[in-house]
Amino acid sequence: MTLLVLEKVSPSLLGECTRYLIQVGTGVFIGTLNAIVREKLWETVKQKSEGGNCLLAYSTNNEQGFSMETFGNPRRTVIDFDGLQLIKIQS
Repeated sequence: MTLLVLEKVSPSLLGECTRYLIQVGTGVFIGTLNAIVREKLWETVKQKSEGGNCLLAYSTNNEQGFSMETFGNPRRTVIDFDGLQLIKIQS
């Protein structure tokens, strides 16, 4: 399972993401991708985000069952706390 959250990005990037994932809300995409497609889509998102905020979460074989990555200048960032990924909210 893959979750992609995009904020403050161009409508064309949102449209491009709908080729691979289902848009369930404004800037929120979900679906099942293999690792190669997921990585290529994430690279495209990072290249075309133009200062927007991006979060990628995907299923993986670890304690939490998922991993997260962020790009841009999001208010929420992923931090590692003793091997667990947590969200830090910046004020």
